Amino acid sequence: MTPVVSHLTIDAADPRALASWWRDVLGWSFVWEPADDDDEIAIQPADGAATGWLFIKVPDAKVAKNRLHADLRPPNGSDQPTELDRLLSLGATRVDIGQGDVPWHVLADPEGNEFCLLRSTPDQLAAALAAQASGS
Repeated sequence: MTPVVSHLTIDAADPRALASWWRDVLGWSFVWEPADDDDEIAIQPADGAATGWLFIKVPDAKVAKNRLHADLRPPNGSDQPTELDRLLSLGATRVDIGQGDVPWHVLADPEGNEFCLLRSTPDQLAAALAAQASGS
């Protein structure tokens, strides 16, 4: 047997604010309703279809590029430009980590944690993989 990932943990100066921001970005829910002074706050999808994220208060500031980051896809029925506009309106910022000319966007959350917005939706990716598997 192998271990099961319980959640991904993200250091935060303000766990409530950062968890709330990501909850809005991902459309997830709090695992429990956090109090104003909570040092740990978790979010997850309502259907449990993905590993939840736990935000933990830490005293030190982020000083370097993340070694682990999220790659987000636009939802089915949307596209990359629409989702990019939504993320920027929620407070994401564009960042340059030396990625060069690539088809994805590198962004940062309000505390500077990098994440990527990919080009294809889940359905577009599945169609491309099916076409590749069938040799088309």
